Amino acid sequence: MLTHAEIMPILERWSSKLRITPAWDVKLELVADPDWRKTGDIKIDCTDKKAIVLINAANPKQENIEEVIAHELFHLKMYPLDQVTESLILASFEEGSKAQDFAYNQFFTALEQTVEELTKCFLLDAGENRELSFGRCAKEKSFNELFDGLKNFE
Repeated sequence: MLTHAEIMPILERWSSKLRITPAWDVKLELVADPDWRKTGDIKIDCTDKKAIVLINAANPKQENIEEVIAHELFHLKMYPLDQVTESLILASFEEGSKAQDFAYNQFFTALEQTVEELTKCFLLDAGENRELSFGRCAKEKSFNELFDGLKNFE
């Protein structure tokens, strides 16, 4: 089980490296619920410039906690763009429409991919632990398994 004492120095290092602190107050919160499906998450209050980084201490899916911390802090860095884009989607499409659902899905997929790519670049350049986590990928079906059970059209 991960401890606050193990994770806090990593959070402090990356908060400084990404120029989040001292402008923001960032708190670490460990989630002990073994049913929590995420490895990390972040709660952001722009008005107060406060954020809480949540880390799954009981059952993390990713092996490199430094990668998770950097990833969540990149969400904080990207948050203004996140909010502008989300507001634009809400203003442009009818609530609950297929177009709105499509725009949301495309945006959040692109946001997550961008955050993850930035995380990998910074981690590989400046991380203490440069090993990328493959925990989520390892649980996915293989390429061949994706085609099991499909009809042969020949």
